[in-house]
Amino acid sequence: MTAHFGEDPFPERMHRPHTYAPHGRRRPPGTRSLGFAALGFLTLVPLLIVVSAADPEHGRGFAQWLGDGLGVSRTARDQIGQLFARPGQVLQTTTAFGLAALAVFGLTFGAAVQTGYAKVWELPPARWYARWRHVLWLAVLVGSLYLTATTTLWRHSPAGTLAATLSAVLFFWWSQRMLLGGRIAWSALLPGALVTALGLLGLRIFSRLVFSPLIASASAPVPDHPPALVVVQPAV
Repeated sequence: MTAHFGEDPFPERMHRPHTYAPHGRRRPPGTRSLGFAALGFLTLVPLLIVVSAADPEHGRGFAQWLGDGLGVSRTARDQIGQLFARPGQVLQTTTAFGLAALAVFGLTFGAAVQTGYAKVWELPPARWYARWRHVLWLAVLVGSLYLTATTTLWRHSPAGTLAATLSAVLFFWWSQRMLLGGRIAWSALLPGALVTALGLLGLRIFSRLVFSPLIASASAPVPDHPPALVVVQPAV
C-alpha cells in the first residue's frame, strides 16, 4: 500500500495532541508547600503574638496560648513562657507600620488559602472584585483567635478540647465556603473541615507525647551551666 505525499502511512494509529512545556518552569509541589508554610509562619506567628497580647489582664499571652495549643506539660509550658516577651512588652513595641505589614501578610495568606482550595476542587481562580472575601476571612480569623486567647471556657479540660475541636471544624467549614464563593455545596466541604480539625487534634497529641519531653530535656540545667533562654520579642 503506497501512501501519497502528505498522507499518514499508518492511518489506524491514534494521534495524540502534543503538549508543550510553558515558558516558565513549574515549581514542584514541595517548593510550593514550603512557600505556603513560610507565608503562614510569617503571618500567623506575629498575628498570634499580637492578638494574644490584646487583653493583658485576662489574656494568656502567646507563650501560654502556644503551650495550651500544643498540649504540652506544665513544665514545658513554664519553659516556653521564658522564651517570649510579656503581653505588655508586646503592645509597647507594636507600631502602626507593623500592623499594616501584618494586615498585608494576612490578606496575602488568605489569597494563598483561597488558591489552594480552588486547585483542590479544580475551580477557576476568583475574580479580582472578590478580594473582600479575604478581608472578611481575616477578620473572622482574628476574632476567633482573640476569643481563644482571652476566654477561660476550654482550658485544661476534655470538654474544652471538644469545644475547641468543634469550633475549628466550623471555622474551616465556613472558610472553604467563603473563599470558594459558594461554588461548592456545604455537604461536600464538611469532610475537608473534619480532616483539618482532626489533623490539628493529632498535632496536639503528638506534641504532648514528643515535644514535652524534648522541651523539658533541652531546658534541663547542666552542672555549672544554667539553661540558656532567649526572650523573643516581635518587631511588629
